[in-house]
Amino acid sequence: MKITDLVIAFFITLISTLLLVIPVKEIAIKFNFLDNPNGRKIHKRATPRIGGVAIFLGTACGLLYLQVNHAKLFSMVLGATVIVLVGMIDDKFQIRPLLKLMGQIIATTIVITDGIIIERITLPILGLIEFNMFISIVITFIWFIGITNAINLIDGLDGLASGVSTIGLASILVMAVFDGDHLVIVLSALLIAGNLGFLFHNFYPAKIYMGDTGSMLLGYSIAVLSTIGLFKNVTLFSFIVPIIILAIPIFDMIFVMVRRFIDGKNILIADNRHIHYRLLEAGYSHRTTVLIIYGFSALFGFIAILFSKVSVTITLILTMVLFLLLQSLTEILGIVGNRKQLLFKQTNDNTKNN
Repeated sequence: MKITDLVIAFFITLISTLLLVIPVKEIAIKFNFLDNPNGRKIHKRATPRIGGVAIFLGTACGLLYLQVNHAKLFSMVLGATVIVLVGMIDDKFQIRPLLKLMGQIIATTIVITDGIIIERITLPILGLIEFNMFISIVITFIWFIGITNAINLIDGLDGLASGVSTIGLASILVMAVFDGDHLVIVLSALLIAGNLGFLFHNFYPAKIYMGDTGSMLLGYSIAVLSTIGLFKNVTLFSFIVPIIILAIPIFDMIFVMVRRFIDGKNILIADNRHIHYRLLEAGYSHRTTVLIIYGFSALFGFIAILFSKVSVTITLILTMVLFLLLQSLTEILGIVGNRKQLLFKQTNDNTKNN
């Protein structure tokens, strides 16, 4: 595959997604795929969702142009199709969390059956750890379902899930280029293109939301790419790197679920304890909140790339930086001491949230 072909496919996906959002939006309105405001949500009017369909179809256009031939591509696309269908059903009918989980399990089972599993990890000091088949399958299920839901849960503000996913995919793309992993390069690049095409319509103030259709698709896709790319690498930090790349959504998911559990609430029921809500409560505007999370995501992504390439000494320094970043984030959000602090003063309109 020539680089020019990938560039053409990138723009085919970007433009296709950009244009497909328009009819998808009309379909969402016609068939009542709408996100209606309530006490927990920030937006004030019913907004079309299932924007993830446009990302899915736009990415498919890029793949069709490239005529990608890979033994495991069919199972990846089939699993993604299941995820999209489950997401559309949820965006229409608001199905129970356990039913969504079943759909995620089915999609994960499809790719696991085709041999896409986490067979080994490498850790500092411990080195390479090989898993037997049962442990590999269990870990792969946990990873896929965890990342799918982490992206799903962070999708609470205009452009947030799409931007965070794009940053994560860009980090995966850079490392795939270093490793010469052609399939991961292609899929990462096309998903980035689809995200950017959708983000044109989705950044604040959003005209359409991706819905669970899009957020679960992106989470599933990132889980697939990290499994066939990052976890296959036998470098010192093959287990740590993907976690750093997705530190923000993973941190958000774990924090929220732990707080729900401590408070005796159902960990699967949505609430307003997520990072983005905490930043809004701290006084940041909608747009600034999204940009702050973009910034942290980009920092973690950059550090993850360095983690995979630098010496042990620099790795220790990067680890200290990571702890400082996490500490800063916990203080900003009031996770420690329950007092939220601003990085800089806001003098404008938090009231303009959509």
